[in-house]
Amino acid sequence: MPIAAVNPATEEVLQTWDPLSDAEIDGRIRRAADAFASYRVTALAERAQWLTAAADILDSEVGEISRMMTTEMGKTLASARAETLKCANACRFYAERGEAFLADEPVDAGAVGAVRAFARYQPLGPVLAVMPWNFPLWQAMRFAVPALLAGNVALLKHASNVPRTALFIEELFRRAGVPEGVFQTLLIGSDQVERVLRDPRVKAATLTGSTPAGRSIGALAGSELKPSVLELGGSDPFIVMPSADLDRAVAAAVTARCQNNGQSCIAAKRFIVHQAVAEGFQRRFADGMAALVVGDPLDEQTDIGPLATEQGRRDVEELVADALARGASILCGGKRPERRGWFYPPTVITGVTPEMRMFSEEVFAPVASVFTVADVDEAIQLANATGFGLGSNAWTEDGAEQERFVRDLEAGAVFVNGMTTSYPELPFGGIKQSGYGRELSAHGPREFCNVKTVWVGEGRDDAGIDRSE
Repeated sequence: MPIAAVNPATEEVLQTWDPLSDAEIDGRIRRAADAFASYRVTALAERAQWLTAAADILDSEVGEISRMMTTEMGKTLASARAETLKCANACRFYAERGEAFLADEPVDAGAVGAVRAFARYQPLGPVLAVMPWNFPLWQAMRFAVPALLAGNVALLKHASNVPRTALFIEELFRRAGVPEGVFQTLLIGSDQVERVLRDPRVKAATLTGSTPAGRSIGALAGSELKPSVLELGGSDPFIVMPSADLDRAVAAAVTARCQNNGQSCIAAKRFIVHQAVAEGFQRRFADGMAALVVGDPLDEQTDIGPLATEQGRRDVEELVADALARGASILCGGKRPERRGWFYPPTVITGVTPEMRMFSEEVFAPVASVFTVADVDEAIQLANATGFGLGSNAWTEDGAEQERFVRDLEAGAVFVNGMTTSYPELPFGGIKQSGYGRELSAHGPREFCNVKTVWVGEGRDDAGIDRSE
């Protein structure tokens, strides 16, 4: 089946490609393995220069790149521009800090009977990256930049509905001067992923996507004894307590739920509000959601573009219908507009209960569930009543409450009085069904490294070596 780029705002097929054949896949893997043999010993300073060159290209061509993403997956132009510039920032961040992140880590040599002892970070080899469509540039670059900095090479299997962005990333690194074969895009279907991952020349895998996809990649990698990093779905809580600045909390709530047309793993999805402020928050939140402009994502006045796929809209419609059939209520939205394209309006739902699918499943659209709780204990209990554990938000000026949320929320990140987002400076990843491993910060380049123990003695047989494990 051809791989196609389809404009979700118009349903127009923009371009199609045939998937790579098995022979072509084998050729790409061989090229990656050959490239790694030399790339692994290139100077870190040289790799940093290539990342800086990539950042320069992203900055200078932000308009063209943004339009490509908008027409391919429906995000607004403003969102696409921000994503492009965020990638440029990440390139510069790692170019500037790579030497410190990957420097040898000395230990007390005397304590282990050595003249010198340290840990060295060394790259593993070709890494398969299976990436999603919702942030088609950022999520691929979030893996690629730290991995290439560390000396690994990359094979990108991007989502099949964003092939133009996938091919652009390969071209970006080529134009930046990265050697041939170090970063390659594989236009392949999901049924061809196993072939790549089981190839002994491929040393590790990473996936950003759904929990079922993560289970599949994790199981495959485990069966081959290959390390993997999985960043999966989320159903992030957004907790509002009585001491919160309600104006800021409401404004952040609208943005947090509707960023990227509501299609973000770390978007706030479940709004848990203390009963003392529930009525005011609920009314203002629904008004803010209803005021967002749904329309052509190429129009600068548009707040919400279409969902990326027709199936994605069907999925959210089924979740909303299930909730309404079981007694939930809609405060705004809830009905697709009569227009071409896969649009769905900002929607606020109350009365969601555990027997409804929406309670336990991730909603990948601008649809918010609002709950009312009596105290901080109930807020934490409800926030943790999910199989996911990616991000979380808590709004309170009370220091004791802040510490409770930091300590007790089951998530890879807790943002207090702010919206969950990703920064190159902070580790990113989840727990529970939201995956394992960390991207970004110093952890990102180290995830696909051999942390090699180095012990150097005096060159004598009686150097005091403890030969037990």
